Amino acid sequence: MFDDFFARALAGGIGVALATGPLGCFMVWRRMAYFGDSIAHSALLGVLLGVVLGIDLNGGIILMCVALALLLLLLQQQRRIATDTLLGILAHGTLALGLVGISFLQSVRVDLMTYLFGDILAITGQDLIWIYGGGGAVLIATALIWRPLLAVTVHEELARAEGVRVGLVRIAFTLLIALAVAIAMKIIGLILIVSLLIIPAATARRLARSPEQMALLASAVGAVAVAGGLHGSLAWDTPSGPSIVVAALALFALCHGGAALASLCIGRFVDSARAGH
Repeated sequence: MFDDFFARALAGGIGVALATGPLGCFMVWRRMAYFGDSIAHSALLGVLLGVVLGIDLNGGIILMCVALALLLLLLQQQRRIATDTLLGILAHGTLALGLVGISFLQSVRVDLMTYLFGDILAITGQDLIWIYGGGGAVLIATALIWRPLLAVTVHEELARAEGVRVGLVRIAFTLLIALAVAIAMKIIGLILIVSLLIIPAATARRLARSPEQMALLASAVGAVAVAGGLHGSLAWDTPSGPSIVVAALALFALCHGGAALASLCIGRFVDSARAGH
């Protein structure tokens, strides 16, 4: 029994890491961490929507995340309120609305801790189908829009001049972030979802020499963080979701610290060699 639930948790976490790696790279390149955070915080309002409408909670989360993502894109066209201010208002506003709305539910018990911080050890076989089905769809869609999205990320005006439908690409990317948030919610929780998107990508950025290589490395780093975090959680009886993030943070620190140390050593070696001549 122990081996079964750990295997399901590991399989689910790796599935999420594989799907979020490439998306996380674009979030790092486009500096969209706060944008992803705003979408993630709306997920709790999606839980409330699912309960009230009597539909599957995953469906409610997707509907709300997609709705907020589209609303954000629409509101970013206005110039009266700065984008970061707007994101902050919507992120914390939707989270607060979800918490208050759920408090009014008398007949339904909602485990807030599961949604806030995840419960990867409670993953079922049905959850795995959801994770790999949704994650596979995210990966396929990301592959289909990879080149135009990369062109828009590098130089939006040049991409538009070359015939790339910038608005459509931006909408597709935003919807993929919303879907990824819905998929990852049970693994890591809405508070920490964006960390699983950003930290592995930021780690891979130091090692990669091309965008495609960075995407692959980001998925690999995420998978290693999931495995390390789960083992640490079981060994030291710590929360699984935060443990995964701590493992990802340790990999980030190791990668960047090791690279900085190697650069320093090489610099000193070169300086000493020049002094010898």
